[in-house]
Amino acid sequence: MEPEIITAGLDGSAEGLAAAHWAADEAHRRGAVLRLLHAWILLAAQAPDTAPERDQNIYARRVLQEATDAVRDRHPHLRIIEDLVGDEPEPALLRASAESRLLVLGSRALSAWESFVLGDVSLSVVARAAGPVVLVRAGGPGPRDGTRPPTQEPPDGPVEATGPRVVAGLGLGGPAEHLLAFAFDAAAGRGALLQVVHGHPLPVQVYTPWGVDPDAAGEVTAATERELDDVLRPWRVRFPGVPVQRTVLPDSPARAVVEAAPGAGLLVVGRRRHHRLPAPRIGAVAHAAIHHVVCPVAVVPHD
Repeated sequence: MEPEIITAGLDGSAEGLAAAHWAADEAHRRGAVLRLLHAWILLAAQAPDTAPERDQNIYARRVLQEATDAVRDRHPHLRIIEDLVGDEPEPALLRASAESRLLVLGSRALSAWESFVLGDVSLSVVARAAGPVVLVRAGGPGPRDGTRPPTQEPPDGPVEATGPRVVAGLGLGGPAEHLLAFAFDAAAGRGALLQVVHGHPLPVQVYTPWGVDPDAAGEVTAATERELDDVLRPWRVRFPGVPVQRTVLPDSPARAVVEAAPGAGLLVVGRRRHHRLPAPRIGAVAHAAIHHVVCPVAVVPHD
């Protein structure tokens, strides 16, 4: 059986190098092959004995070599494939996503205006990728960061989390199999608590002229928690070693995941595939997570 491939897209930036390190840690954890990919549209054919000062691809090769050297310092025995592709970054990364278990990209902190525009290559790839994409910021939490914070509800069962917390934003209005499979697998591989977060604005019926009726609000929250329990029950059976905390917040789904993410080692959100739209969208929750969350964000597509 061929090992899985985890691909990190490189562009010579600090964010790209952070993505390479995250992908290397994940490949080591899974026993997978790390593929370091750099797309260089000006890639030129060169003779094997071309002198360095005459090599037109010297910058592109340096991007790959520096990332490989940095990764090998941490994982000397990891199998690494260096892939220099003569193409634009977006199509090269989309092909890589279809061929990989996971695609990992660097993510920049954007300005307020840029946060509303999908002009960045990483965001465009996220919107179209065939498989999960993880976005990693330079200087963000490392692979072993993200300790478990105080919780309102203890995890079920006797199992204790020993690794960083994984947060998954879960809606109840559509399919969740791909997202939950990714989130439970990520938590299991890290020995981590999985915090499943659901944002649910309170309905108008719970409001009175004097504010929110706490009894009515409590009934709405309890009903939502029961729905979450029904969805999570088969996954808890499938992953008995993963402690699970469910969190229902009286807010929009996007605000809920942003509020829950601080201190997490990984945030997992979903993205619906838009087969008929000429310009696929990433959705409000994924958009908010990518632009406002510091930890690595995994965006998992589903139908």
